Amino acid sequence: MKIVFFTKEPGNIKKVYPQWIKDALAKEIGANEIAIVREDEMEDKRDVLRDAEYAFSTWGMPALSEEQIEEYLPSLKAVFYGAGSVQYFAKPYLNKGIKVFSAWAANAVPVAEYTVAEIILSGKGAFRTPKIFKSEGKDAAASFSGKNHGNYGGKIGLIGAGMIGSLVAEMLKAYRFEVLCFDPFLPSEKAERLGVKMASLEEIFSECQVISNHLANNAQTVGMLNYDLFSKMGSYTTFINTGRGAQVVEADLIRAMKEDTTRTALLDVTFPEPPESDSEFYTMDNIILTPHSAGSQADELYRMSEFMLREYYALRDGKDTKYEVSLKMLETMA
Repeated sequence: MKIVFFTKEPGNIKKVYPQWIKDALAKEIGANEIAIVREDEMEDKRDVLRDAEYAFSTWGMPALSEEQIEEYLPSLKAVFYGAGSVQYFAKPYLNKGIKVFSAWAANAVPVAEYTVAEIILSGKGAFRTPKIFKSEGKDAAASFSGKNHGNYGGKIGLIGAGMIGSLVAEMLKAYRFEVLCFDPFLPSEKAERLGVKMASLEEIFSECQVISNHLANNAQTVGMLNYDLFSKMGSYTTFINTGRGAQVVEADLIRAMKEDTTRTALLDVTFPEPPESDSEFYTMDNIILTPHSAGSQADELYRMSEFMLREYYALRDGKDTKYEVSLKMLETMA
């Protein structure tokens, strides 16, 4: 049995795989360490890749063609991707019968935590009041905060109920909210289990005090969130995007935010990312930008590689795995 780290960016392996996990994998093959093969070393390290049965990676996993996989990785049985979306590389591997596992569930945890924190703070107007306090004084800040909806009995809208959206719904059960959800692929029994009420996008934007985007990232969702929806937002409502920037028609969002400056948009992602230097995102007080902070950072990255180590052990021992990706799943997952 041979194991290899396969990547374009060795620095990401260091960030995501702590030494104890590297040692655990090395123990599996009776070696002192696992070889790291960069994509630009494939030709020089054919012998290492030829015998590799299991490849571990993270951001920077090489996107190879089926012909390249057959040529360089003829023994490969499984890829363990210590990160989230596998859309950009997985299909050729799956077409060759190679299993692909993703740590999307691990990466979903900090995104969901971040989103829930933003939802709760939005109920108090907390993202706007600090600047109002400094520029206009305590009374003006208190007035703005007091006109927000608070966090009791209000409506929260979730757009998408994939891994992250579902986890957000689970976490929101700790609060006294009514949670509306738009997801055409969500079975009614799962919606009931999550405690969410199925709704249209129009209902969510019209009725909810906070709206959070968790749509799958695919061609069908590009530009899906537009002026017709943003214009339906009420006063003192908040739109959160920790999903993908391309799903938002940004000119439409800017227009709606100008029309009612009590609205707030919290954007952890944009398209492009970062925004162009002349984007009005930089000058509008009711649009708050953060640098793609919701996903795994620092020590949170280790959770992703731990999930993949557990998947490897389960596969090795013939037990059920949890995070295998199929071709069918690629049609709807982020």
